[in-house]
Amino acid sequence: MLISFLLLLVGFFLVSFGADKLVEGASNIAKRLRVSDLVIGLTIVSFGTSAPELAVNIVSAFKKNSEIALGNIIGSNIFNILAVAGISAMIRPIEVHYSTLKKEIPLSFIAALAVLSLGNKVPSLITRGDGIVLLSFFAIFLAYVFEMAKKDRSMFEEMEKGKLKETNLIISIVYVVGGLIGLTFGGRWIVTGATDVTKFFGVSDKLIGLTIVAAGTSIPELATSVTAMIKGNSEIGLGNIIGSNIFNIFFILGATAVINPVSYNIALNVDLTLLLIVTALLTIFSKDLKINRLEGLLLFSSYIGYTVYLIIRG
Repeated sequence: MLISFLLLLVGFFLVSFGADKLVEGASNIAKRLRVSDLVIGLTIVSFGTSAPELAVNIVSAFKKNSEIALGNIIGSNIFNILAVAGISAMIRPIEVHYSTLKKEIPLSFIAALAVLSLGNKVPSLITRGDGIVLLSFFAIFLAYVFEMAKKDRSMFEEMEKGKLKETNLIISIVYVVGGLIGLTFGGRWIVTGATDVTKFFGVSDKLIGLTIVAAGTSIPELATSVTAMIKGNSEIGLGNIIGSNIFNIFFILGATAVINPVSYNIALNVDLTLLLIVTALLTIFSKDLKINRLEGLLLFSSYIGYTVYLIIRG
């Protein structure tokens, strides 16, 4: 038990340090590549911070543990919106890009709806074919982001080059890689420590997947988004949240299903419905292109209520 608590402490230190360097390095790379921080947040940062979810699901796929795999993804996406976006907005109101409101958030809604539809067909199984469909949507998302990056680059090239602060690209890459390593190992140790503690008290795999594992594997997103907000970089903060949710379903669940079909527990309909509701709520809050502190408090309070519900449900 002592080792588990030590893992938790070291893990929290690593994610804190890693998040700081990741945000700094990613922002510098965006400037060097002449693309917006939003594009970097949707790609490098969100994909990197989703690495723990990917690792957990790949292992779960080979072990044929569908409850952990699906619970991890659904729980992580709920955590990203309610806890990560909520805490971030409470620190500093989140500036929302028009493209995020009209394209990226709706795409994350479609992703959740796809899982609900695929899981409720007969049989209740997300097959390898379904996995290929999800991966195809991910390819479309990547094409959209690359097109956005091309437009950003054209815009930056029209600006005076002298106004853009040049940074050392190698150092920025080292910061990003080092930050991701810190986040990955820190997140893993937090999950290991927390899971050992909860299993000691006889908590079920499904509850662990929806709470401890989901929240634990989302710690990189939380640390990165909070750090970004503290530094006044809403684009990386929100881009990381939305990009991670899209990545989790279209790529991670897609890849998991291709490796091994994922059985779907109908009880997850409640959690998926909640994910759809909170994604729609995020859209409503973003209507004026800003998520304020009160809305952030409402999101975070909802996560606390959801966690209490999960504990009661068992």
